[in-house]
Amino acid sequence: MRRLLLLLATLLLATPAIAEPVAKPIVIGEAYALASKALGGERTVNVWTPPSYAKGEQRYPVLYLIDGGMAQDFHHISGLAQLGAISWLTQEFIVVGVETVDRRRELAFPVERDAKLRAEYPTAGSSDLFRRYLIDEVKPMVEARYRTSGEDVLIGESLAGLFIVETLLKTPDAFDTYIAMDPSLWWDDGRLTDEAAGLLAAHPAKGKPRVWISIGKETLQQPRFADRLAAALRARGTALELHWEPRPALSHATIYHPTAWDALQALFPRPE
Repeated sequence: MRRLLLLLATLLLATPAIAEPVAKPIVIGEAYALASKALGGERTVNVWTPPSYAKGEQRYPVLYLIDGGMAQDFHHISGLAQLGAISWLTQEFIVVGVETVDRRRELAFPVERDAKLRAEYPTAGSSDLFRRYLIDEVKPMVEARYRTSGEDVLIGESLAGLFIVETLLKTPDAFDTYIAMDPSLWWDDGRLTDEAAGLLAAHPAKGKPRVWISIGKETLQQPRFADRLAAALRARGTALELHWEPRPALSHATIYHPTAWDALQALFPRPE
């Protein structure tokens, strides 16, 4: 018996212990801390590159995502870009997530009509500064570090969608394509939609921007703001390529992901 116990002890000592698995970080991109003169502080910019980026010298369109923080929309939009790439359904993109900190301050224009809104969000109204940061600081940084093709896309939802519409109306040549999911056209009692026709006339595009705007069921139930914007955009005729996408089956909470995917497939199909 003693021999048997000794033999078992020897075998146990000779058997290597099973090593604990070592966790490794899952890296999906790169993050930059960008010192912004326009905003007066350090801001985070996240970048995802497509699967083929490391394999050649190809240049890529850039998808600038507003609300592009890691805790915002960066994961699910870069996921759509990856899905389009690996399934051969869309062109490949570089995705640049432009993080926001105070969304109403950074993405909304000043409140002039709605006193209650102004009192509720006293910091709101610096969208022009955020646009300067995006165009004059973020874009040059990306173009200096990555193989970009010169084709730029701006994408976002809700207040980010409002910012995208305002950017289209005021600086139409800053981007080639504008994708806004259910923009918050109600901001300041719809003032931007009242001014849309005048802004389009005052800032005519040199190129022909492509515009995708999806509208959810809540906005469609009270459509006056969306109707005014649609009329102003349609009045431009062939000066822009408009994709006006009412989606009555989708709410403000559910419209972003599916219509972003629809927009990427429709506007950027993979060449055959």
